[in-house]
Amino acid sequence: MHWPSQQMFLTEQRLVALAERCRPEFLAECTAMRIDNDLSPLLTSLYLPLAAWLRKLRGDDLRTQVVGVCGAQGSGKTTFCRLLGTVMGEAFDERAVTLSIDDIYETRERREAFAVQVHPLFATRGVPGTHDVDLGLDIIGRLLSLGADESVTLPVFDKAVDTRLPADQWKCHRGPASTVLFEGWCVGALPESEAALIEPINRLESEEDADGVWRLTVNERLHGDYQKLFALIDVLILLRVDGMHRVFEWRRLQEHKLAAAAAVSTRDRDTKIMTDEQVDRFIMHYERLTRHILAEMPARADIVFDLDDSHSASSVHINNPIGDSL
Repeated sequence: MHWPSQQMFLTEQRLVALAERCRPEFLAECTAMRIDNDLSPLLTSLYLPLAAWLRKLRGDDLRTQVVGVCGAQGSGKTTFCRLLGTVMGEAFDERAVTLSIDDIYETRERREAFAVQVHPLFATRGVPGTHDVDLGLDIIGRLLSLGADESVTLPVFDKAVDTRLPADQWKCHRGPASTVLFEGWCVGALPESEAALIEPINRLESEEDADGVWRLTVNERLHGDYQKLFALIDVLILLRVDGMHRVFEWRRLQEHKLAAAAAVSTRDRDTKIMTDEQVDRFIMHYERLTRHILAEMPARADIVFDLDDSHSASSVHINNPIGDSL
């Protein structure tokens, strides 16, 4: 992948120097995440240029910048944000904190109650209507105003048991952050038109939402409080996959890895690992909005990364360039 030269805010000499500084921690993070592929070339072609781009955009403003990172299931959002945060810290002393929209999923009990009240499909986490948006607004709002001696606890959703952990098991973040990396499969998404909701797009919708109540409610929720949450985003990045077939493939792989980890760490717990067939049904909950995102977001996201079959960015498109490049 080649970063656009007109949006490169690092000289070649500076890029090389920063790469040497960042490489040990960058590779250590890759090892910690058990990444088999060699991502070191992306340090100079993607992560350092992007970190410098974000630093340039923020300028000398001390206000915390919120970077939304949208990508379909299995597209590597967690890896992307973790490595970007590492590079921002090592190269520019920019402290980044990541919040996943997954971690503000409603608890299993609250989703089950909503499923009884509105539609059974809301028992499954994923679509708008299954998140605690007020919690997300509160967490990001606090991150934007943290003082040096102040802290905030970040929620943690355990997918292995399909519920949010108790508050005393949340992660603590102390002190101000220069950047909040807000990542999730539907981060920044816009609602569809009502006409687009009429026809079901897969077996799940045709068999279990024949009257359209579920998908209409999802769209209404996305049109409402979710837009307040997404309005906090200063920069929107899309990790674009090449089609729904890739989402199914990568989400199955993600579940296989989750199962392997659960076998080690959660032997005595009520794990909720899915089979490939269950993963496919699970993805059908996400399919409509994922297709909509892939159709409409590339034209308005600030930056779009196209992913190849190895999860790596093969190209970048910057829709909102910054002036004064090197």
